[in-house]
Amino acid sequence: MQPVLQAGVYVYVVLPDGSSLPSQALCMFREPEGVTVILEKTQAQALSLEYSFECAWIGLTVHSSLEAVGLTAAFASALTQAGISCNVVAAFYHDHIFVPVEKAQAAMKVLQNLSQSRVM
Repeated sequence: MQPVLQAGVYVYVVLPDGSSLPSQALCMFREPEGVTVILEKTQAQALSLEYSFECAWIGLTVHSSLEAVGLTAAFASALTQAGISCNVVAAFYHDHIFVPVEKAQAAMKVLQNLSQSRVM
């Protein structure tokens, strides 16, 4: 599991009713209360969208099965012990972690240490 810090600052946006999905959206999830998208902060600003949670995107390069057990718990526990919140998106090939932007470097160190100390 080699974590990779992606460039940019990312934000969570709840799209206003009737809005179309921004083509720049990194991720989209539809809930009863609305549609949430994750996109770069500059893109949200350019589209005049209200946003919250300025975060850094860390991708885990390990190809993890959607049925795998324990990977999310391992890195979430390690980040929790370091006092770093994380929001996880599991895609088909990799897991992606969104952490507060000001804690990105600390999160990278935690994940790198975890990667070196465990066989993932």
